[in-house]
Amino acid sequence: MDTNLISDDNPSTSPADPDSRRPKLEVRNLSISYRGKPALMGVDLTVFENEIFGIIGPANSGKTSFLKTLNRMDLFNPAMQVSGEIVFDGTNIRQWRNVYALRSRIGVVFPLPVGLPMTVYENVALAPRLSGVKSKADLDEIVERCLTRAALWDEVKDRLDSLGSLLSGGQQQRLTIARALSQDPDLLILDEFSIAVDPVTTMRIEDILKQLRSEMTIILVTNLTQQARRLADRTAFFLTGSCVEIGDTEAIFNDQVVDTRTSAYIAGRFG
Repeated sequence: MDTNLISDDNPSTSPADPDSRRPKLEVRNLSISYRGKPALMGVDLTVFENEIFGIIGPANSGKTSFLKTLNRMDLFNPAMQVSGEIVFDGTNIRQWRNVYALRSRIGVVFPLPVGLPMTVYENVALAPRLSGVKSKADLDEIVERCLTRAALWDEVKDRLDSLGSLLSGGQQQRLTIARALSQDPDLLILDEFSIAVDPVTTMRIEDILKQLRSEMTIILVTNLTQQARRLADRTAFFLTGSCVEIGDTEAIFNDQVVDTRTSAYIAGRFG
C-alpha cells in the first residue's frame, strides 16, 4: 500500500476495452478564481489511462489554470482559489499526505524550456537522486534511458557534463521532457510545449508522445489545433472559463460537434 495515500487505488481494467477503460483523472465541478475573479467554472471531465487527452481553446480560456490544479501548483499562488474535486488514480489529490509524492507521479512540461542551472546529466539525475537513488550505475542507466526516450541521447551523450543551458532551444525542451520522465510519472502534462521550438523539433516531440502513450497518460494543451488532431484521442474545447465540449478528436475535427463555437474555433473564425 502506498503510504502517501489515504486509500488504495482502484483496481485497473483493460484500456483496450472502450467500455471498461480505467479513469486516470476525474475532474468534478472544478472552479478556479483569482482573488474572486473567475477563471474556470464548473468543469467536469474524465481522462482515461493510456490516452492522449487534448485541450484546445483561445488565450484566457482557463487551460493553464486547469493544469496548475492537477498537481497542486495552486499552492504556489495564494491568490488562486480552487473548489471541486480532482481524483487521481481513485484518490482526491487533496488527500495526499505528501504533495511532493503526488508531483513525482504527475510530470509537467512548460511552454518555455526551464533548464536547471546544472549539467545535462544532473538535470535528469536530480529527481532520482532526491527519491533515494544513490548508485552511479543506476543513475547512468536512468539518464541514458530518459534522454533516449526524449530523442536527445545521440545528440548529447558526449557532452553530459556541459551545462544544459548551452543546448539549443529545441534540445532544452527535450531535456525538460527527459527530466519529467526521470520521475517515472503516470501522468505527463504538456502546456504549449511547441511555442519555443522549431517545426522539425515539434514533430520529433510529437513522435515521442505517440510512443509514450503506451506507457502513461498524457494531457496536452496546445494552441495548434492541428497538433491536437494529430495526437489526441479525445479533445476538450475550453472557452471563457468553461469546458464547452469533449469528444472524439476526429469527430470534432469533422464537424460532429455539440456547440457551433467549437467548429468556429477549429475553422479559425476566432481565437
